[in-house]
Amino acid sequence: MDAAALRAMQAPIKDRYRQEPDAAVITLKASGEIDDASIACKVETGKALAIAGLHPATGGSGAELCSGDMLLEALVACAGVTLKAVATALGIELRKGIVKAEGDLDFRGTLGVDKGAPVGFRTIRLAFEVETDAPQEQIDQLLKLTERYCVVFQTINTKPQLDVTMARA
Repeated sequence: MDAAALRAMQAPIKDRYRQEPDAAVITLKASGEIDDASIACKVETGKALAIAGLHPATGGSGAELCSGDMLLEALVACAGVTLKAVATALGIELRKGIVKAEGDLDFRGTLGVDKGAPVGFRTIRLAFEVETDAPQEQIDQLLKLTERYCVVFQTINTKPQLDVTMARA
């Protein structure tokens, strides 16, 4: 897909959202079921069943997916798609692109070993490697816009309002 095709595809969508801002607000959903036989949660992804469990650093077997890894994978997926879309819109040819994310966790926090240790990632690093002939100014703009428009990056970066409830089934 080239920039013209991308613009043509998105133009009616953008026009609608300008005229009807509420139409741009979409609720995405995910659900999972707690496994009754092990410490795991079965998450329906729409494509396959993902079973998340404890990370080996917290006593897990490593056979199930780690939700921390899944968060980084979601960041890589979103950043990669956003990078490609922005490059396409700007007319920047990417011969190759690699997106990497890594994060540092202190498992003392999630295990309750040290109440002062954070629960969750204390640092996340997102990196891109691109093969392109574009000048550095365009690469800098590509990075800036990818960061700006990547939904997962911005969600982590700005911390959305969170509401948590629990009800009896």
